[in-house]
Amino acid sequence: MSGWLTVLVVLVLLVLVGLALSVRIVKQYERGVLFRLGRVVGVREPGLRLIVPLIEVLRRVSLRIVTMPIQSQGIITRDNVSVDVSAVAYYQVVDPTKSVVAIENVAAAIDQIAQTTLRKVVGQHTLDETLAETDRINKSIREILDVATEDWGVVVTLVELKDIQLPESMKRAMARQAEAEREKRAKIIAAEGESLAADQLGAASDIMMAHPLALQLRNLQSLVEIGVDKNTTVVFPAPLMSTIQELGAFLAREQAAVTAPAPAPTTPAPAATTPATSSPSPTVEVEVPATDAAFNTDYDGEPATRP
Repeated sequence: MSGWLTVLVVLVLLVLVGLALSVRIVKQYERGVLFRLGRVVGVREPGLRLIVPLIEVLRRVSLRIVTMPIQSQGIITRDNVSVDVSAVAYYQVVDPTKSVVAIENVAAAIDQIAQTTLRKVVGQHTLDETLAETDRINKSIREILDVATEDWGVVVTLVELKDIQLPESMKRAMARQAEAEREKRAKIIAAEGESLAADQLGAASDIMMAHPLALQLRNLQSLVEIGVDKNTTVVFPAPLMSTIQELGAFLAREQAAVTAPAPAPTTPAPAATTPATSSPSPTVEVEVPATDAAFNTDYDGEPATRP
């Protein structure tokens, strides 16, 4: 009786072990590739699946999208600038049979080919293109990976450049270039503003010349704006050029009055004597006696009477 009980226990244990070896559970996001005696016999859908132990093998393959970081690569661009570029790739298995039969390790293979493709594509572009045209570079890398992984039953859904490391000297040079570019734009904008302001001021001056009262109204408006702050200083606007001309004329008159010669005195001068220097020879005064001949004639030549 004990012998039969032992046999029964052994059979139960063998059945349990057989069930443990033959029962397989395929999850919803997986597919099972069934091998029978080393040959592929089909793909099993999600759920509870039974296999023959030691004869059949079920390989489960995940169909979820896999995120694979591409480690940083030292790359020399087309314009001979050394940069370190890292990226990230997303791929998905679409054919479980090919992903198991065609290649040994899908993840390792895609990682290696993604690194070489990244180095190849970025090396064909200049630094400016790498920084500005990342979408085109991502598309090129994804297309190359799609062609390479099509036979593996894998589709690369997305590739994105994650980080671009530049040398410090290149960063400083780019910062100086950007600063110079901003200064250039600022100067151009300021010059355009000055040009527009000059045009508007010219038009305003023409209107004020045609309508003199407009200038007076503008002066009154300026007084109102000054008086808002309750200043103690009172400003009287005046035409600048006319004021300068009047001030110049006033200063000229004052200068002429200072430099003019003094007028001659009005008192009678004493009897003039002929200076010695007015004649080349000295004058000798001779006293003539009063004779009849001296009084023979007067101023008109008529005979004069003797006193």
